[in-house]
Amino acid sequence: MSTSEPLPQGPVVGIDLGGTNIQIGIVDHKARILGRAKDKTQPESGMDAVLDRIVKGVRKAAADAQIDPDELLALGIGVPGPVDPHSGVVREAVNLRWTLAPVGELLTERLGLPVIVDNDVNVAVYGEARHGAGMGAKDLLGCWVGTGVGGALVLNGELYYGHHFSAGEIGHVLLYPQNPPGSRSVEHICSRSALADRLVHLIRTNRPSCLQEMLGDKYPRIKSKAIAEAYRKGDELTIEVVDDAADRLGSALGNFTTLLSLERIILGGGLTEALQEPFVDRVRAAVHRTAFPAVCKQVEVVASQLDDDAGVIGAALLAREHLAALTS
Repeated sequence: MSTSEPLPQGPVVGIDLGGTNIQIGIVDHKARILGRAKDKTQPESGMDAVLDRIVKGVRKAAADAQIDPDELLALGIGVPGPVDPHSGVVREAVNLRWTLAPVGELLTERLGLPVIVDNDVNVAVYGEARHGAGMGAKDLLGCWVGTGVGGALVLNGELYYGHHFSAGEIGHVLLYPQNPPGSRSVEHICSRSALADRLVHLIRTNRPSCLQEMLGDKYPRIKSKAIAEAYRKGDELTIEVVDDAADRLGSALGNFTTLLSLERIILGGGLTEALQEPFVDRVRAAVHRTAFPAVCKQVEVVASQLDDDAGVIGAALLAREHLAALTS
């Protein structure tokens, strides 16, 4: 969403709602975060309880920013799952156990603010596009690699949703449709969860790895930080598994580049942030090997710059633009 109308100058709320954590920021017109609050999502407590925690978090973040909640102009929130941004309805958020949830309407009732609801990766990539690693690029793809793999498209400078509001769901693109179930998609092959499962399986087949020594009995629950530490230590098994996933992810992103003639690809998410440049470099090389025609091999592949703040800043920016559209 973008607007040619002047954007309102007052503070707005940006929220990154995940299956585990809620991150809330009070954001000014220069995309600076003035105050913050964080809480656990606890989706098992039910949607109403989660929304109540969000309301308390907004008030806490406003206090942290030394701003009266009555001064807030609008609220934007990114939710993990397909969203209809026009109605504010979350169509399905598996991690939150929500289906057809009217989140925009419910938060407006609780806070008295205009609310824009969007997908969590959409808001993060929009934040990067406007104020981070995507600045200056009109056509870009964001790929967030963490527990799963998510994506979002900015085409001609605007978020692209597609007819069913699901554009960018690259994690569910099939790489190997003839593989057994659970080993077919980008997410099945390239996510942190997939890498962890593969490492555990190979360790149990007697492949040596420092992960066993690092984590002890906890090695079956391998997180991004541990994978990155083992990679930096030169652990042969970890390097093999990570590089293989990076090559396959880069091939997929190269195909998207061929399809869309992209100018830039931004890599984000917990695994990317933990592995940093070695992972980005490996993905970039695979993208450039795969993209066609030769001019598309010039696509830039870069790491996110805003990290955990991308979702908060992007959601706040969408809220500000939504408010400008409402008042125009």
